[in-house]
Amino acid sequence: MKTAETTREIYNSQAAKWTRDEPSLLSDFSARPFLLDLCTPVTEKRVLDLGCGEGYVSRELMKRGAGTTLGIDISEEMIQAAIRQQEHIQYNGLEYCVADLRQDTSPIGKSYDLIIAVFLFNYMSVDEMHQIMRLAYERLVPGGRLIFSVPHPSLPFLKTTEFPFYFEPRGGYFSGRDRCFPGEIWRLDRTPVDVQCVHKLLSDYFSGLKQAGFTTIPDVHELRIDERHVALDPDFFRPLVDLPLHMAMEVTK
Repeated sequence: MKTAETTREIYNSQAAKWTRDEPSLLSDFSARPFLLDLCTPVTEKRVLDLGCGEGYVSRELMKRGAGTTLGIDISEEMIQAAIRQQEHIQYNGLEYCVADLRQDTSPIGKSYDLIIAVFLFNYMSVDEMHQIMRLAYERLVPGGRLIFSVPHPSLPFLKTTEFPFYFEPRGGYFSGRDRCFPGEIWRLDRTPVDVQCVHKLLSDYFSGLKQAGFTTIPDVHELRIDERHVALDPDFFRPLVDLPLHMAMEVTK
């Protein structure tokens, strides 16, 4: 049984395993392409990337025409990896900053057209997630959008011991609420990386958005593996067909 580590410890210790300029992790296939399409059009938009990691999504948004993107992450090593990636290709308007948004929001500007949180909320408690949702609402311009992805609420209970991902649930769907489930996901080259999921109920996301001030109904998307992915690597992807892996939400202020 894995022991819980802090998010900073997890990502400082394995930043090199996350650094990439092309899809390599499971969620690079099952989630991020959909999220990037959901974000477009981003031409000349002001973007805030919460939990940016080593900058993969930030760079992709700049490639798609974003005006400015600020990426913020709690891990110093992940931000350093993002900055090193900038040495290869310079994007004017792309910046990175280390900050724990639960305690320090000073690096964040006053207004954004798009705020994204790609697999950030699964590292936060329910109350912390609601706090960041309020922050997003405050910093979005009218008509601005919050887009985020999280593990599907059923995901930790689907696979507990098997490649290419697993989690170790600590409680059931309801009793495990707000508990940290450690796990691993694999890269396509079969390198595992440590992850965590602070389990939440589906209702926690809706209540958080409502409490933050959003009054529109969020669009909800359940993300999955399909036969296009299986064709790339049958041994890797076929065990995941027909499983609800991730969930994405889009809401407008």
